[in-house]
Amino acid sequence: MSLSSTYCRAIVGIDAPLVTVEVHLANGLPAFAIVGSPEKAVQEARDRVRSALINSGYEFPAKRITVNLAPADLPKEGGRFDLAIAIGVLSASGQIASGELEACEFIGELTLSGHIRPVQGILPVALAAHKSGKALFLPGANAAEACLVDDAELYAVSHLLELGAHLNGQNILQPLVAQGMQETARVRPDLSDVRGQSHAKRALVIAASGNHNLLFSGPPGSGKSMLAARLPGILPPMSKTEALEHAIVHSISGKQLDVGRWRERPFRAPHHTASGVALVGGGSNPRPGEISLAHHGVLFLDEIAEFPRAVLDVLREPLESGHICISRAARQAEFPASFQLVAAMNPCPCGYLGDPRHNCKCTAEQVARYQGRISGPFLDRMDLHVMVPAIPATELSEPNPGSAETS
Repeated sequence: MSLSSTYCRAIVGIDAPLVTVEVHLANGLPAFAIVGSPEKAVQEARDRVRSALINSGYEFPAKRITVNLAPADLPKEGGRFDLAIAIGVLSASGQIASGELEACEFIGELTLSGHIRPVQGILPVALAAHKSGKALFLPGANAAEACLVDDAELYAVSHLLELGAHLNGQNILQPLVAQGMQETARVRPDLSDVRGQSHAKRALVIAASGNHNLLFSGPPGSGKSMLAARLPGILPPMSKTEALEHAIVHSISGKQLDVGRWRERPFRAPHHTASGVALVGGGSNPRPGEISLAHHGVLFLDEIAEFPRAVLDVLREPLESGHICISRAARQAEFPASFQLVAAMNPCPCGYLGDPRHNCKCTAEQVARYQGRISGPFLDRMDLHVMVPAIPATELSEPNPGSAETS
């Protein structure tokens, strides 16, 4: 058989479209060509696959090899197609049986020795393979994350020889029946740790119950950041659907997902030097930003008046719609961004406007210019505006009587 087809999946936004890997062996001078909109890393699969096959003890065909990644208009990137290409070459050359390939998908990057490295975005791939009713062969290092998809037929492989033996019926692999992951408990910051500030804590509870955006304003040291960090602790746990949506965003971002805490509400707190692209996502190959990483959780912007006004204004549309669409000349991607915004700021440049303990040194013009860094339309999207005054030192030094406002 000189023609074989295997299946893999690309990543476009949070979706994992199917890619058919067609391998054709023809007579002629030995050559290895990959077509179908491959980027640089995909083209380099020629050398990785050749070395992996030879070092695994397989024969690399001395023929004209053409690999087509269909559909051709879908951009392909990374080393995720290595394993599917290698299986296609082995099948087309008759070194492995091809009877079960139609019901299988393969994903993973090959080392020169034939070992299989993990890839990014395995969770949407596992979910898409499960919906299509196909078995997914994936790197063993990605197995824990892929097992978040219930009832998916998954096979963890660590080496090309291991997969070849399974497909030839010599050493059958046992499927990983995904039943979810055991959650690990973590002590989160508790609202009862905050002394005083009863009205600010009341506002925090209201914001949590109604999913309201919240703006704290007050002098330095009044507890604004401390209050904001305790909001995730009083929010209800995410549902299975919400947790899976957030985990998918985390998976495609390339960040390590703690599968033991995957149902905890995220809390993202970017520095005020973050750019607009860092907040909403972007790049030539669009990646999710902080608002998507805070999906179904909390985005905290401390010292919000120090953020450039143009950076803050890019949040206005996602705050209303709950998603962000990133458009570039070559491609477009849409990411979920349903988050709760909590912001904190000083009332003036020196921070002590209205504080009876300190004299404010700012002029009226300086205060107006400082507060004017935040646009009116952005402030309209902040449902609750709360003043957080400084707490006297005597009240802070008193023993904590405890509080009913525990998380």
